[in-house]
Amino acid sequence: MALKYLHTMVRVLDLEASMAFYRLLGLEETRRHESETGRFSLIFMAPPGQPECPVELTYNWDGDDGLPSDSRHFGHLAYEVDDIYATCAHLQANGVVINRPPRDGRMAFVRSPDNISVELLQKGEALAHAEPWVSMENTGHW
Repeated sequence: MALKYLHTMVRVLDLEASMAFYRLLGLEETRRHESETGRFSLIFMAPPGQPECPVELTYNWDGDDGLPSDSRHFGHLAYEVDDIYATCAHLQANGVVINRPPRDGRMAFVRSPDNISVELLQKGEALAHAEPWVSMENTGHW
């Protein structure tokens, strides 16, 4: 039996806010489908040069009363980054809360506007411990 990864789908409450968040992570829109009859939009976003690894943002035009919830059944998305400290500083400067700071120089967690946990992992070896990250406490949960 052959198996091929296609995408991860997350439901979003505010399409523009969610797309802005994923753009801050470096993802780009790779394709879009609008359904007039189903009243929804599907926006696929992926890292540059990796169109085979998209996140599908599903937006229901008439809203979704269950979003955002604090349900943890989804788990998380994970992305490798070249510089965990620079990535976290960039996200923080743009209003994103760093829920689990990269105290170890290797791993951090943030959440999307729809409460999806996103894990950021340092490419290669962990960076040397550095402030302000070493002293920063967790915010909320991840």
